[in-house]
Amino acid sequence: MGARCDLDMGVPKTQRSGRGLHRYALAVCMAGGFVVFLDVTIVNVALPTIKQHMHASGSLQQWMLSGYTLAFGLMLVPAGRVGDVLGRRRLFVAGLIGFVAASAVCALAPTMAVLVAARIAQGAAGGVLTPQISATIQQLFQGADRARAFGYFASVVSVSSAVGPVAGGALISGFGADLGWRAVFFVNVPIGAVLTPLALRWLPRRGPAPGRRSSLDLPGSLLIGTAVVLVLLPFIQSSWALWRWWLLAAAAAVIGGFVARERRVADPVLDLKLFRNGSYTIGVIAVTLYFAALTPFFFIYTFTLQLGHHYSAVEAGLALTPFALGAAATGPVAGRWAARYGRELVIAGLLLLGAGMLGGIWAVDATHGGGTGWATIAPFVIGGIGGIGGGMFLAPNQSLTLSAVPVSQAGSAGGLYQTGQRLGASTGVAAVVWQFYAGLTQGGSYEEAYRRGGLLIVAVIALALVLAIFDWRRARSRELSRTGVRGRIGTKAEKTPT
Repeated sequence: MGARCDLDMGVPKTQRSGRGLHRYALAVCMAGGFVVFLDVTIVNVALPTIKQHMHASGSLQQWMLSGYTLAFGLMLVPAGRVGDVLGRRRLFVAGLIGFVAASAVCALAPTMAVLVAARIAQGAAGGVLTPQISATIQQLFQGADRARAFGYFASVVSVSSAVGPVAGGALISGFGADLGWRAVFFVNVPIGAVLTPLALRWLPRRGPAPGRRSSLDLPGSLLIGTAVVLVLLPFIQSSWALWRWWLLAAAAAVIGGFVARERRVADPVLDLKLFRNGSYTIGVIAVTLYFAALTPFFFIYTFTLQLGHHYSAVEAGLALTPFALGAAATGPVAGRWAARYGRELVIAGLLLLGAGMLGGIWAVDATHGGGTGWATIAPFVIGGIGGIGGGMFLAPNQSLTLSAVPVSQAGSAGGLYQTGQRLGASTGVAAVVWQFYAGLTQGGSYEEAYRRGGLLIVAVIALALVLAIFDWRRARSRELSRTGVRGRIGTKAEKTPT
């Protein structure tokens, strides 16, 4: 009973009993994360069917996808802060219930306008839930156990993103075109109904630390939310009208106001001192670049298979599955090795990612549709986006980035980390898909279009690699300096007569 009580406060009484209950809490977090990230990609397969049966215009179809991303990114940092102050379990459950309710409305939507509105609400609820996952991991685990837990979370992100197209295609095939797209949304309802009572039972309660005055900093939350919307909006519009880019100038002004205000606030929504930690800053930038490569890869690869090589939705989804399993197998192992190898593991993962993408470009060129799915298995399993290389990068990077963050700020810091993922996803899709379609409009084949988009992805990975090497060299230099000082002190002490 005592161990259970201590878990509720986030502090296990015994190593044995605490670890057992923590595993249940981790399983609940992983299940919640899987459902949220699954919905980022599962809808892609259903869009053609939704267009046919709901008579959806192009703009409404786009808002089906981008509205989710926009609302998701808007909520991450404020929701992380609220979780730090009011309790992560409370926010996790609220986000889960909201997500399930919005999914039910999507499944029953009578019109496209209702469907889009429910989809935006679904994204907002996912943004409330997600930062509580990394914050709960920070709260419950330490050292190698924390790194391993982040490894599991990295596997969930990779696998759910790749499973989405397969699951969507299977549901549409099984239930038929009219009901299949509704089943894509409704599948979240029974999962959420089972998960909610488990979350209430096993996730830790946590409020403000005793004796510490905490505030929600609502003006700061409003400013950072506005900045996220202004940054994301230009990249999720289909047109390239000039007015869109003025929004980035407005975003810069809002960010400036946010920074000026947060410096004066005693209890800010996001403590700017976090950015004094170079590893945290570089880690956030690196994961932003990773998702700028990850998300558009799924778009251009499935477009090439389905539109260029005439794969069905299920076949295209199955082609993604093998290297998603590679990431699933690698994530927990990489998480366990993060404490020992750390930044070297991140660098190795990025090297494999770049090599895998180059190998995939060659495989698509060489096959011209004749067995492309089979030809890309080897390069993508070993080093492709979501493969072993992705697993080697994602878990150690998250563990190293968040390791120096105080638990009291884990929610807001984790929310910013996730916001970087959303910003990277949106900007990456805008840039890479634009390159992909530019290749097609110039009369090129799907193989040539994929090559253009793929090479831009390789360039993004190379930039992340440069940052990771810089961070590794900086950390190594500090470590050598400390070791050298200790060595000189030790040598002097040995020569000093006693």
